[in-house]
Amino acid sequence: MNIQEIVSNMAQHASQRKRLQIPEARRHLLQEETQKLIDMDRAVAEAIDRVRQSGIVFLDEIDKVAANHAGPGPDISREGVQRDLLPIIEGSTVPTKYGSVNTDHILFIAAGAFHTAKPADLIPELQGRFPIRVELDSLGTDEFIEILTRPRSALVKQYTAMLQTEGVELSFTPEAVREAAKIASQVNESMENIGARRLHTVMSTLLDELLFEAPTLEDKTIRITKQYVREKLQSILEDEDLSRYIL
Repeated sequence: MNIQEIVSNMAQHASQRKRLQIPEARRHLLQEETQKLIDMDRAVAEAIDRVRQSGIVFLDEIDKVAANHAGPGPDISREGVQRDLLPIIEGSTVPTKYGSVNTDHILFIAAGAFHTAKPADLIPELQGRFPIRVELDSLGTDEFIEILTRPRSALVKQYTAMLQTEGVELSFTPEAVREAAKIASQVNESMENIGARRLHTVMSTLLDELLFEAPTLEDKTIRITKQYVREKLQSILEDEDLSRYIL
């Protein structure tokens, strides 16, 4: 048994005296009693069974372990990583914190950019386990607009909420969002294409002055327009050497 778990369980059973308001006390008691109703052994067994029968493992950036034989490099080390992955993907029993998991029926999905290496650089045994190859298009302006606005934690929503803590009401016009997405797409095309990561650097560069001056602003209502985006980012785009370091 895990000694750390034993110690934590002993600590949980130690009684503590607290003085709480009735609504807060009810919330604490409800949480404690709900935990007692859960059979952890049964929950762990069901979780392991679900992983075995319908688990999905996504291997991102698998191109990093593809051995490129064109020049000198740690090819032997990369092939070693591939051979370590092979038995897990083929099907084996893997020990975990909650018990042994058999990977025979787990779906493995691998993806990579393959800029410097090719899928053919993977060892043949591993290539045979990933027979379907799909080529993806680069993200464009429309996709960047979706990423900036639709997710629950979209960057536009994050910066709006961040400035609300300083009492600043920040809003973006649709044209401003499109212009920021367009600039991010242009930078990806002219320099290294790092995908949606580019949006974070573009947005932080666009709003860095505003974030710094937010506590001292007299006008607490800020509206980001297309013209504002151009003024903040166009000069950086024109200076290609500078944009390499800022964007």
